Amino acid sequence: MTSEASQENTVLNQLSPYFQLLRPHQWVKNGFVFLPLFFSLNLGKLFLLEQAAILFGVFCLCASAVYILNDIRDLTEDRAHPVKCTRPLAANVVPVPIALMLMMVLITAGLGAVVLLVPNATLFVGGYLLLNVLYSYWLKHIAIVDLFCIATGFVLRVLAGAATIYVEPTMWIILMTFLLALFLGLAKRRDCYLLYKEGKQTRSNIDHYNLEFINAGMVMMSAVVIVAYIFYTISPEVTTRFGSSNLYVTTAFVILGIMRYMQITFVEASSGSPTEVLLTDRLLQMTILAWLLTFVFLIY
Repeated sequence: MTSEASQENTVLNQLSPYFQLLRPHQWVKNGFVFLPLFFSLNLGKLFLLEQAAILFGVFCLCASAVYILNDIRDLTEDRAHPVKCTRPLAANVVPVPIALMLMMVLITAGLGAVVLLVPNATLFVGGYLLLNVLYSYWLKHIAIVDLFCIATGFVLRVLAGAATIYVEPTMWIILMTFLLALFLGLAKRRDCYLLYKEGKQTRSNIDHYNLEFINAGMVMMSAVVIVAYIFYTISPEVTTRFGSSNLYVTTAFVILGIMRYMQITFVEASSGSPTEVLLTDRLLQMTILAWLLTFVFLIY
């Protein structure tokens, strides 16, 4: 290996913890900003696609700043956690003062970009940041309320996406986003509770949950999501707008996806990170792709 290559690898190794601090694998959540573009039949309009892509970048900056704030606030708990102890701050790889500086840079860049490039979404991006500050300092410690905060964060992404491309979000997209996020949040809490029962340190409010409550909540939310989606696909308003009465066919993929996620949660007990599940589970990926292709075929 040449000295230049060795120096390059050294620089990359030094930057790696800071990149990990941003949690780039979590940026997939910000893909919710594209949903209004997809469901409003504007996917082929390049200018609107560019606007949505800019908003996606804004949420990536802001979300990474929020993750840094959470890591700083949860430093003691993370160091006792069996998985989170490897995070850069918990592992003492990145100093807290530098993390704070990086967080401020990300917030400044995110807010500056949204005000200058996609001003229609400013209110929702600001609301997202405010909600997460309240969540980090207070709301995350209140059981059930913490789940509603997470779900609201996803709804704010959708609302920002709709405002950016100048469309009115339907009640269906807001409702489905909120319900699905609640379902995923419960699955994540279940994983935390299992660690808690093993005597391992997890989030501070986990003792206000138990398996019976979480399991019942997941079953209830899965049923509500499926029923809501069925009503969505057969709604006269929706079938008229999309020009297709066959949207109900895609329900099969929704049921398959939810059942697979419940299998991962109940059988495999590995639903601690919905993002990692999505990025690694092939069956879930193929199910989502099949749903997407079928939906595109029916409406486009």
